[in-house]
Amino acid sequence: MNIDKNDILIIFPLIALLLLGIIMVASSSIYIADNNESNPFHFVQMQSLFIAIGILAMICFLLLPSNFLYKTDWIFMLISIILLIALFIPDIGTSVNGSTRWIRIGPVGIQPSEICKFSLILYISGYSVRRMSEINSLRSFIKPLVLLFVISILIMFQPDLGSTAIVCALVVGILFYAGISYSQLGLLILLIALLGYLAITESPMRLARILAFTDPFAPDVVQKAGWQLSNSLISIGQGGWFGVGLGNSIQKSFFLPEAHTDFIFAILVEELGVIGGLFLIALFVILLGGLISISFDSFKKKCFFQGYVVFGIFLLISIQAFFNIAVNIGLVPTKGLTLPFISYGGTSIIIMLSLMGIVLRVNNENKLL
Repeated sequence: MNIDKNDILIIFPLIALLLLGIIMVASSSIYIADNNESNPFHFVQMQSLFIAIGILAMICFLLLPSNFLYKTDWIFMLISIILLIALFIPDIGTSVNGSTRWIRIGPVGIQPSEICKFSLILYISGYSVRRMSEINSLRSFIKPLVLLFVISILIMFQPDLGSTAIVCALVVGILFYAGISYSQLGLLILLIALLGYLAITESPMRLARILAFTDPFAPDVVQKAGWQLSNSLISIGQGGWFGVGLGNSIQKSFFLPEAHTDFIFAILVEELGVIGGLFLIALFVILLGGLISISFDSFKKKCFFQGYVVFGIFLLISIQAFFNIAVNIGLVPTKGLTLPFISYGGTSIIIMLSLMGIVLRVNNENKLL
């Protein structure tokens, strides 16, 4: 199969992001890995293993016809719901920092909310095609919202507001792309905003994060809810234009929590500078440009399911990358979201690479039409 422009727009930034991610996980995790695991390279070794598994998964989905995913999207969705429910079964779900988000299998932890994002993209895309002629009817509009409500409740009880917001954005974005009216879109946004407001105001921890976001360096919050954001901003401020040098970050020395996961962008900017941060953003822009190009090509060739799926993947990566970077630089309140392809995390990297396999498969199928 010949490599075309879309392949280049996907493959080259993807390789660059994975390599940059391995480098930054190695650098940002070296002290915490040595302290917790007595091995300074523990997290980068695990991340390399996750990437290897993810590449195998990507190859599997590259070989799998996209129509098979269309026919079996409900199976993926059912598995995701079962895994989300399993989190609340004693001795299955594992709690970390007060959140029950992982199912532990030996040394490996599976995060069902990440798998749910993958499944929702497939299922809502398939549903949009099956109900294309009646997507604006009340019955067809309500059905996916019932599913979204169930999933949102299961994720919120973990609790995980960030992932809940992303799955809501995915469903709303794909349905709008599929043709729901502006009034339906407005109603959905209003409802989600109301639920988000209630979720924040009813939780002292989330409310404290919002208040800390307004002034993270205030004396009464900097040592509490503002600790992560204030140290992230210090990290970015120390980087300047060209950074302090790879491996020379000060903030990763137990000052900035989650330096190798949620706040890896701050460490990247501290070590590689604003130039390094802009380079990372440029890689994401190129990748997202390739995704939207493949989505448009699919619609031109009347491959609607494939077009919706690739658009959903575009939404997932763009939203998650935007919010992670925005949290790191203080544009939005702190929430637990990883940076795609960069942050440490097994389920996240495997799911993301699986989605890339679907994208490349769709592009290959488009070449034959």
